[in-house]
Amino acid sequence: MQTDGRQETPNERADRNWNELLQELRVMQTGVQILTGFLLTLPFQSRFADLDRYQVNVYLALVIAAVVATALIVAPVSVHRALFRKRMKGNIVTLTDRITRIALAVLALVITGVAVLVFDVVVGRTAGIVAGSAALVVMVLLWVLLPEVLRRRG
Repeated sequence: MQTDGRQETPNERADRNWNELLQELRVMQTGVQILTGFLLTLPFQSRFADLDRYQVNVYLALVIAAVVATALIVAPVSVHRALFRKRMKGNIVTLTDRITRIALAVLALVITGVAVLVFDVVVGRTAGIVAGSAALVVMVLLWVLLPEVLRRRG
């Protein structure tokens, strides 16, 4: 049994953890879909031809990262489907938790890169680097350090 006050079996705990993970993936999926959709429309804009080599390279790296993030966010569903009814829910939750953590890191890179690209195109290279750096710092603070502080206090 749990030490956090819950009276649940290992299977009940795995089911609860799986459901919580699915909710988190739904939130991430929406963000990745919006970013990927934004990225996929850019080459069809008239100003896309005006991008310099650096901007095109950043754009292409972002498309690759967005595709990887999408694959990672969908992977838990694929793992679950492949192992459904195999009495492996605990293993599925552990594996997909790790995949989701990697997906969050890739998503952070996509968000950072989008800030870099947009500010670079609209304001300039320095502004792009500053905006991307600021976005990355904010995500590290909120996504890594804040949970760690709360975990240590817990």
